[in-house]
Amino acid sequence: MESSTTTLPGGTWTRGGLALTRFGYGAMQLAGPGVMGPPADHDAALGVLQEAAASGVTHIDTSGAYGPRITNQLIREALYPYPDGLHLATKVGAERDEQDGWPTAREPEQLRRAVGENLETLGLDTLDLVYFRAGDAQGTVPGPVAAALETLAELQQEGLIRHLGVSNVLPEQVAEARSVASIVAVQNMYNLAFRRDDALIDSLARDGIAYVPFFPLGGFSPLQSAALSAVAARLGTTPMSVALAWLLQRSPNILLIPGTSSAAHLRENISGASLELSAGDVTELDSIGG
Repeated sequence: MESSTTTLPGGTWTRGGLALTRFGYGAMQLAGPGVMGPPADHDAALGVLQEAAASGVTHIDTSGAYGPRITNQLIREALYPYPDGLHLATKVGAERDEQDGWPTAREPEQLRRAVGENLETLGLDTLDLVYFRAGDAQGTVPGPVAAALETLAELQQEGLIRHLGVSNVLPEQVAEARSVASIVAVQNMYNLAFRRDDALIDSLARDGIAYVPFFPLGGFSPLQSAALSAVAARLGTTPMSVALAWLLQRSPNILLIPGTSSAAHLRENISGASLELSAGDVTELDSIGG
């Protein structure tokens, strides 16, 4: 793993020709309620994507299941032809149903179809990074992942995918995936209050593999903690700013993808993540997930 400095907090994480700003952007919130349908404000959705690219973000996270296909279409409308150096990461392994659910879609033909749909909706010939999403809508679930990774590795050999990752996975599933293909990133739920992956993050860092926390600010239920509020008040900032800054300082392989549908909120997140926490601040914050 190599790092370089950018105008965004945290600099850049690089592996195998994939250079991602450690401060990225997650597009899930651009879809409608329940991550279904179009956004309430189409122009604002385009604006936040354009603001992200203009701010120097080179890492945008999406999925064909968001909308479905809505966030991909918005990304293409807002940013195509894509700026040099911009990398789009997507996920396969789940679809949407008429009840707004997330049924699994992991058979070889389903994975191939999902990759093809992502290519079409994003307007690409090759996807930079594709995660296999395991587990279910409630979280991680034990079970084999090798067969799905074998299918995606075939698509990689065909030139449709550059890099592979895994999402919503247990440590043993990460190990299984790595026995099948080269994995450059793991995307799991992780934040100040949800620290189950501490050991996994450290292990991945030693091997130069990125860790991308989803719900870095708590997701649909924002982080609530007296310790977090106390540190934020002492530093004269917001709890969310402290939570983002803590993640960037937690490990150099952590890449942030906080989502928002507001360009102003995106700018606030960038500013907040730039906060420098002292060793005492970090010790106090570490107690939250203890």
